[in-house]
Amino acid sequence: MQSPADRHDRHEYPAHWEADVVLRDGGTARIRPIAVDDADRLVSFYEQVSDESKYYRFFAPYPRLSAKDVHRFTHHDFVDRVGLAATIGGEFIATVRYDRIGPDGLPASAPADEAEVAFLVQDAHQGRGVASALLEHIAAVARERGIRRFAAEVLPANTKMIKVFTDAGYTQKRSFEDGVVRLEFDLEPTDRSLAVQRAREQRAEARSVRRLLAPGSVAVVGVGRAPGGVGRSVLGNLRDAGYSGPLYAVNKAFPEDLKEVDGVPAYRSVGNIEGPVDLAVVAVPAEYVPAVVSECGEHGVQGLVVLSAGYAESGPEGRERQRALVQQARAYGMRIIGPNAFGVINTAAGVRLNASLAPEMPRPGRIGLFTQSGAIGIALLSRLHRRGGGVTGVTGVSAFVSAGNRADVSGNDVLQYWYDDPETDVVLMYLESLGNPRKFTRLARRTAAAKPLVVVQGVGSAPQGHAVRATRLPHATVSALLRQAGVIRVDTITELVDAGLLLARQPLPAGPRVAILGNSESLGVLTYDRALAEGLRPSPPLDLTTGATAEDFRRALARALADPTCDAVVVTAIPAIGEGSPGDAELADALRSAAAAAPGKPVLVVHVELGGLAQALSAATSTAPQAGAKEPRAEGGAHLSPLSASPEPGDPRHPAEGLPTAEAAAADGSDSRLIPAYPAAERAVRALAEAVKYGQWRREAADPGKVPEYDDIDEKGAAELIGGLLERGQGLTIGQTETCELLDKYGIHVRRALSAPTPDAAAEAARTLGYPVALKATAPHLRHRADLGGVRLDLADELQLRRAYAELSALFGQPEELRPVVQSMAPRGVDTVVRAVIDPAAGAVLSFSLAGAASQLLGDTAHRLIPVTDREATSLIRSIRTAPLLFGWRGSTPVDTPALEELLLRVSRLVDDHPEVVAVTLEPVVVAQQGVSVLGATLRLAPPPARDDLGPRTLPAY
Repeated sequence: MQSPADRHDRHEYPAHWEADVVLRDGGTARIRPIAVDDADRLVSFYEQVSDESKYYRFFAPYPRLSAKDVHRFTHHDFVDRVGLAATIGGEFIATVRYDRIGPDGLPASAPADEAEVAFLVQDAHQGRGVASALLEHIAAVARERGIRRFAAEVLPANTKMIKVFTDAGYTQKRSFEDGVVRLEFDLEPTDRSLAVQRAREQRAEARSVRRLLAPGSVAVVGVGRAPGGVGRSVLGNLRDAGYSGPLYAVNKAFPEDLKEVDGVPAYRSVGNIEGPVDLAVVAVPAEYVPAVVSECGEHGVQGLVVLSAGYAESGPEGRERQRALVQQARAYGMRIIGPNAFGVINTAAGVRLNASLAPEMPRPGRIGLFTQSGAIGIALLSRLHRRGGGVTGVTGVSAFVSAGNRADVSGNDVLQYWYDDPETDVVLMYLESLGNPRKFTRLARRTAAAKPLVVVQGVGSAPQGHAVRATRLPHATVSALLRQAGVIRVDTITELVDAGLLLARQPLPAGPRVAILGNSESLGVLTYDRALAEGLRPSPPLDLTTGATAEDFRRALARALADPTCDAVVVTAIPAIGEGSPGDAELADALRSAAAAAPGKPVLVVHVELGGLAQALSAATSTAPQAGAKEPRAEGGAHLSPLSASPEPGDPRHPAEGLPTAEAAAADGSDSRLIPAYPAAERAVRALAEAVKYGQWRREAADPGKVPEYDDIDEKGAAELIGGLLERGQGLTIGQTETCELLDKYGIHVRRALSAPTPDAAAEAARTLGYPVALKATAPHLRHRADLGGVRLDLADELQLRRAYAELSALFGQPEELRPVVQSMAPRGVDTVVRAVIDPAAGAVLSFSLAGAASQLLGDTAHRLIPVTDREATSLIRSIRTAPLLFGWRGSTPVDTPALEELLLRVSRLVDDHPEVVAVTLEPVVVAQQGVSVLGATLRLAPPPARDDLGPRTLPAY
């Protein structure tokens, strides 16, 4: 939003105030300024408001608006008088307005910074959170126009409106006078107001997804008259899955006398359906979709799954078609999955929804699965459903969403749903793009604190159908930030499933100590080597020999699990031939029996060509014959590994939040855990390593640390300096003197360097600074490249200085090309680099690395989101591969890492306090045995990127 200083015409329509929002019940509405041509809409809206609501608004009977009222409520200057409306289908459902007032309570203009605010919500839409959403937006508008405080007068009986104000989280005062409650509240966002806003956002977006995944009725639009085709296939999939609600087939080409298709009631249009329709699955050509959306909107359909292609993935024309589709659906309060979607699945017993192109319903389970690509969705469903793809055992799905072009509903929305979904213990996501990295990181951190979130993120450019924000951050940096947020980042869908199976079946390991046992020495050694490579701490493998019996395996596993120095166990097994060798079922029973005695430690199996063992390990616990049970088969007759039955809600095996914990397993007392089995040691160990890192993150997330305060920081002085510098231009790299001055206000002192355009100037600079000194070339091609020879150190006197000056000139050219400077010598230590940058998509990022070409070539840089806590600063410097150089590697002297951590925290504070500081580079920073020395610094100022995460709730603009 514009600042007051950016106003142009006070009567210009502020289009940037328009926004789509998700309401409390999951529906959507559009918020926009009220304009002069809204008179008829306002009158129609008012006529539908009850007399009681009118009385609450005007404190007296007010049956109709006069012409003067209509003119007043539709004519605004958008500065001192502003009105906003919430609309659905183009019609008003609620309004809010503010009028700027002075200290005397009369109409005023700036610099008066208080305004009276009043709401009116149509009775049919009360309770949907419309007023709360309008309050967020009118408050943002008011702040933009220089208003800092709202006042509202409310009748005591109007408890709903009083609650809207008191629940908003703003700092407020309340008084009672002349039978009226007067509320005054500051508009500056507080921690509580932001927490309230985000909690409302989570509930609303989760409910909007729940309406799509658990509809009370479904219509498939585009069902062909003949077998085959997308619409007819989806209808069959819904019917065959046992969908629990009313199901309808729709096609405008149906004969008028056609009553059923495949046993499903048939209609020529959605509007002809007598009952309500919650979800419409659209499978018609793109050119017919707008008419279908209109029918659905007029009928009150709550959401759409658009399978139709021909949108943004097909080029500019399709992109415009996609934009129009989203705008049209939102105008009716509907949300969209798609277009170009594969569909959605919900395996819950009370729903059984397969509104997708998947011909088989996945088995019920505890894994939530989100993909943007239909092809990847097919692959993931297949790997989770059958015993193929090298992943043994089967784990079921709670819900599946393949969003296609994700023009509306995205991974962020689905993550909001899965965060508190009691049917989902683990979330797996394949993301080809991140539309809002800042929001995704925030949601991921919260979700990962409750349940594992495993993500494969596309490396290349976003698919053509995806509208995403541009980010200047490298892929590796974004991955590092996701890991910081608790995301388990893997590279392939195989690793995605491997990690998901382990996390869905086993508790988190308490640490990296791993016991390895099995009947193959070579496989045990291979597992040991991979564990070392993954950063785990394996014990030497225990070889049970090829003659080991099932009882030998049970005893060895029980001993390993009972060992307090063991956090997890990997069992390796190869086929054994001979009398007494254990059968698959016998070995599986033995392993499960031992694992049941230690429910707090994970167990994994590495097997070689033991299909029966994998099936037995993933089977139901009971070995008694199951009445009527049959082994399921995949297409073509291949055996499928049986899935454990989905527990009923409240089953103690699956806590409502998080993965099965040691406490939950112990309380259960059952041996019902499934043991995941892998066909290769590296896959099992990689999955275990990810679980170990995630477990460590969970423990650290419980105490994230704090952002320290420093008494010597001059925040106000820095703000004044930045404001003065920005008056020179919109974006600039400031000079060395200003850089040092600004950094100094945050306790960051840059070692002084003096220009030396001639040998005599160099000698004078050295006399000023005092010997010994360093002579450095600062030309762009030589700066920070000591390996090229552009630096001379420890120059003890003028003779050495002049000789060095001549050498540099002979090697690299004239002084005007070299740009030499003289700087006093810093204590010897380890050269490092500290950077901070504000990315428009991801936010403010702090980076740390050692200086030099080697670190750049290897990409050995660590990153954290700003603001950085003390614990995060400590982990930041330890997370690079070359960190041992800071801690006395090979007998070297350890350096002052606490001083380095303090420097990182001060840079973080600078950027967090002043978002106009869009880039900072400190290079090199020499970390000595005592203290740090900043030898070079550059700083860039610019107006900060818009922070939509601090503004009112909105859906992405289209």
